[in-house]
Amino acid sequence: MRTIPLVEDNTQDELLTLRALRRAHLANSIHVARDGPQALDVLLPLAAPLPAIALLDCGLPRPPGLEVLSRLRATPRTALLPVVILISSDEERDRLACYANGANNLVRKPLDFAECMEAVACLGMCDQVLSRACASPGSERMSWVAGV
Repeated sequence: MRTIPLVEDNTQDELLTLRALRRAHLANSIHVARDGPQALDVLLPLAAPLPAIALLDCGLPRPPGLEVLSRLRATPRTALLPVVILISSDEERDRLACYANGANNLVRKPLDFAECMEAVACLGMCDQVLSRACASPGSERMSWVAGV
């Protein structure tokens, strides 16, 4: 099972995100990076295994989250890595900037379990990221995640 990087500089948001992921019965281990340089140190080295998905705070102070995302997209190794942006802004221009820089999906902070599940499901990553939430096609959770 591949590690999922969570890039979050705010301790409270980190704890809320980890709680939501635990409630989703996450099978993957989470690697928390506190800033952009730590995130790039985790994601860019060729020797490191590529994660299934990355969770990236848009509001990182140094460098900004969108700059980290742009660097990921400019690097062949991570150009197609699914990235879910964690965003606290309600401004449409901020959301559009995330998509313009290559975000696959956005999740509004503070992290909501249902919204997180929907973002992961939209990426088609459920079976790779979650252990039980998508385990059996007939399960109640699978129907909820798939929107059936």
